[in-house]
Amino acid sequence: MVREVITYPNKLLRLKSKDVVQFDLELHTLLDDMYETMMSQNGVGLAAIQVALPLNVLIINIPNEEDIQDKKDLIEAINPVITHKDGTQIFTEGCLSVPGFSEDVTRAQHIIVEYFDRYGNKQTMECEDFLAVAWQHEMEHLSGHLFIENLSILKRKKFEKEWKKRMKDKK
Repeated sequence: MVREVITYPNKLLRLKSKDVVQFDLELHTLLDDMYETMMSQNGVGLAAIQVALPLNVLIINIPNEEDIQDKKDLIEAINPVITHKDGTQIFTEGCLSVPGFSEDVTRAQHIIVEYFDRYGNKQTMECEDFLAVAWQHEMEHLSGHLFIENLSILKRKKFEKEWKKRMKDKK
């Protein structure tokens, strides 16, 4: 089922998510719904808080070499923790919760993440480049942050001004 993606400035996006303790049918339904929701919005990642559930759950499905998002490449991460990061890269990011806005953000180039899959099995993933960016972006959601908070003061003020104008024009 496709769920509603909440958008900035919804206060729920500021909540720190809680760890999942039960790996059950309810979690599996959430993960399935998150996948349908992400794909319906043409996203590459989604955190549970973006569908108004403050749980440490995220999914990532970046396009492969043929520019196709293959479900077999889907990452479902429960209670993820970055255990190592190094290097830097600048990547233009967007967000389903901040629709229509993208900007360059500096992130670690290389990370190692530990997490649990939907069945409670512990996993470790080492990644870099776009996949590392996606992990870091989605994990920020779990701690109640948005990528726009990484912008310089000048870019952040520009964003706020444009966003207020866009919201005013919508009314």
